[in-house]
Amino acid sequence: MAIDFNPSRGATLGVEWELQLIDTETMHLRQDAREVLAALPSLSEGGDNPKIRHELMESTVEIVTDISHTVGEAKADLAATVKELRAATAARGLALACTGTHPISDWRDAVMAPIQRYAELIEQMQWLARRIQTFGVHVHVGVRNVDKAIPIVNALSAYLPHFLALTASSPFWSGSDTGLASSRAVVFGQLPTAGPPHLLDDWAAFEDYMDTLLRAGTIRSIKEVWWDIRPHPDFGTIEIRMFDGIPTLREVGMAAALCQSLVTLFDQQLDRGYTLPRPAAWVVRDNKWRATRYGLDAIVITDDTGNTAPLRDDLYELIRELEPVADRLGCAEELKVAGEVLEHGAPYERQRAIRAEGGTLENVVQAAIAEFAEDRFVTLGEVAHVGT
Repeated sequence: MAIDFNPSRGATLGVEWELQLIDTETMHLRQDAREVLAALPSLSEGGDNPKIRHELMESTVEIVTDISHTVGEAKADLAATVKELRAATAARGLALACTGTHPISDWRDAVMAPIQRYAELIEQMQWLARRIQTFGVHVHVGVRNVDKAIPIVNALSAYLPHFLALTASSPFWSGSDTGLASSRAVVFGQLPTAGPPHLLDDWAAFEDYMDTLLRAGTIRSIKEVWWDIRPHPDFGTIEIRMFDGIPTLREVGMAAALCQSLVTLFDQQLDRGYTLPRPAAWVVRDNKWRATRYGLDAIVITDDTGNTAPLRDDLYELIRELEPVADRLGCAEELKVAGEVLEHGAPYERQRAIRAEGGTLENVVQAAIAEFAEDRFVTLGEVAHVGT
């Protein structure tokens, strides 16, 4: 089957940010997305690309940027939508936050959004889909030529642990500490067509593989292929889906800067005639697990022969390598936030620190609300002094 790829005009950006609707009194999720969206028709009914959308669960709203050329433009777009969304939620006793899972709400209490394709997903996947009370961030980066899409997907697959560890924010699941940095990566990753991307040779091989899945009845549309990194033919982008729910706009900017800089670097290398690296599939799978379990403390595999290095060290080197690219793209300041995360803690570490200091899981939720509202990292001692 032929799959048309609509090339982008350079490394444009699009960001999708899945947000939690939280009851300000109980700190539990509220299933109020339908009412919130109805209160914002100008943002939720914008044809094919509304700014605020339903997700699988009624406890979630997703905000989406227009096509942006810089990280700063994407952040400003998100901030404008959040401002209007916050007015609608505050009037209903709701607060907003974003972590990969909600620490205390039980997935069995979730209400599915009234969308036909979600009902079909539940019918097909059953328990696997019913559990997906998870929240993430997806970053689209434009690609100028279809022939570059698959090589860039392959090269980016080596950075799954980097993407996940910097943003891992789901150590808690239904009131318990899972021992993982990202329980979301496991919950969502259990879907049959989720997980690391298949490493293919070129676009023709991608077309052949999608045709095989459709013929076999594994999928009904290529949109049902939920790889951690995937080409998005309609948008002409590479979509990086590996990020856990990200608590602050600053960290969303960091994720977007990291993606835009890496895709631009690989695009330029292809222009110079280089062959991009393609890690072994077993390395990609193993490294994703290591970041899922250990986050920034993971020891990752650095080549196909089994050599390893601390992920923190690898991230510091990656940030330095990308600085000139980020500077040219105008996102150097956003990329530097990765250094702050390495110094002060990824979201899962900040959450666990609150518990280690004697805080409750309700305090963890309060801190997430405060981080979202104030766009900064919050400690247990500050929770009682910040507004929701």
